[in-house]
Amino acid sequence: MVLIVRLTILGCCGSFPGPDAAASGYLVEAEGFRLGVDLGNGTLARLQTVCDPFELDALVLSHLHPDHCADFSALTVFRRYHPNPPYDPRRNRLPVYAPHEAPTRLANAYAPHEAERRDTDLSDVFEFHPLSREVRTIGPFTVTPVPVVHPTEAFGIRLTRGGTTLAYTGDTGPCAALDELADGADALLCEASWTHGPDRPADLHLSGTQAGELAERAKVGKLLLTHVPPWSDGEAILAEAEAAFSGPTERVRQGAVYEI
Repeated sequence: MVLIVRLTILGCCGSFPGPDAAASGYLVEAEGFRLGVDLGNGTLARLQTVCDPFELDALVLSHLHPDHCADFSALTVFRRYHPNPPYDPRRNRLPVYAPHEAPTRLANAYAPHEAERRDTDLSDVFEFHPLSREVRTIGPFTVTPVPVVHPTEAFGIRLTRGGTTLAYTGDTGPCAALDELADGADALLCEASWTHGPDRPADLHLSGTQAGELAERAKVGKLLLTHVPPWSDGEAILAEAEAAFSGPTERVRQGAVYEI
């Protein structure tokens, strides 16, 4: 079988890292191009078991909650201060596609005191591009950001290479945009943070039932559940999704690799 797109799960805990388990982060590869998607707590450590972080070709951040971007500060240290980099990271800045506040908010996270921040905005080693509805070409991928509902600016990410599509919800509550995001995708990497119930907060996360219903409506090829917090019942969430979706469904595990 010819490998079209490879998805590696760097971390899949929701909201915060669990025992020996990183938060949200993924590596998507095609044609030798390595695209990071989210970089939550603990994911830089996991990335180093897969490749040298200098081998990342680009990074997409779905939103700026720490469980999806906290290790960006560690990546900054890595790129700025590595004693023997394979190339000059200041001449070859890493492209970062993220919500429009990313340059300021990530700089604040890296250096919270103004005096420390004064001489840096992170643009020495990163090249920031604000996410919007604009469809972009990033390496071999056509990348379609889709705004979703969450307490901060947030995007689902649709990655297409040739005739293969991977859709990633990021963090979101139920919304009409998810049907556009997931439509006909070969694989839907979908957050499912809790079991279904009438008392769940609006515009925050999806249940297993909602993830399964989305996959069924969108006629996706495979449903991959992610972002399950350590305090949630992952098996119950999986059972809900399997009951709602007639196709193959799996709860992803850290370190798992999928060929799509």
